[in-house]
Amino acid sequence: MKENKPVAIVTGSSRGLGAATVKMLAKRGYNVVINYSQSEAEAREVQKECEEKGAETLLCRADVAEDADCRRMVDETMNKWGRVDALVNNAATTKFNAHGNLEGLSKEDFLNIYSINVVGPYQMIRAVAPHMKKEGRGAVVNIASLAGVKAIGSCVAYCASKAALINMTMALARALGPEIRVNAICPGFIQGEWLKAGMGVEKYNKLKEQMEEKLPLRMTATPEIIAETIRYFIEDAVLVTGETLLLDGGHHLV
Repeated sequence: MKENKPVAIVTGSSRGLGAATVKMLAKRGYNVVINYSQSEAEAREVQKECEEKGAETLLCRADVAEDADCRRMVDETMNKWGRVDALVNNAATTKFNAHGNLEGLSKEDFLNIYSINVVGPYQMIRAVAPHMKKEGRGAVVNIASLAGVKAIGSCVAYCASKAALINMTMALARALGPEIRVNAICPGFIQGEWLKAGMGVEKYNKLKEQMEEKLPLRMTATPEIIAETIRYFIEDAVLVTGETLLLDGGHHLV
């Protein structure tokens, strides 16, 4: 007998925003797929926390850049629960490189970033779409970035990839309705280890302080704040598709 609780797949959910999202959804009564590509120890810790919140879980090592991995992750989800109600395309990568340093990005850098940040979400959506269509409903939330709107951030390739993801969100929202809603969220600065590791602690702390001094709302996001907005798009935004929400404390106004 298949489980009647809703099921959510969150890519890149071993830490950071992805981890906050699966834990929040587990608390909300979802069964969750915890996806990782390298961080198995962290993923298992997230799995434990989700199960303590009452969720059944599926731990899945998969690289979203590989179509076979995407299809396998969805197949394992369907075999376990017989349904998939929500997909959060959170897995992403970048290379920290000043925009003016044109020699700092190679063709391989662009292709790697695009394969995970753009092709990965497409492949995941393609894998879940038949099941959501058959069920008659489903929600996809793509985690884009303010970088895709203002062309600021870790590198030019990352900005371009997130802009592509925003455009793809609109294209697929048009194509996959009425059963499937597809929306995007564009966070600005998110507190956490990902930015610290990429920027270095000193630069991270300085930027965080600057953001919280000059942004209209005088605050930067935590993963938990972003996760709650993801939940809104999954559960409450029944009349919303093809939308891109800037979740940046007003950074786009500065």
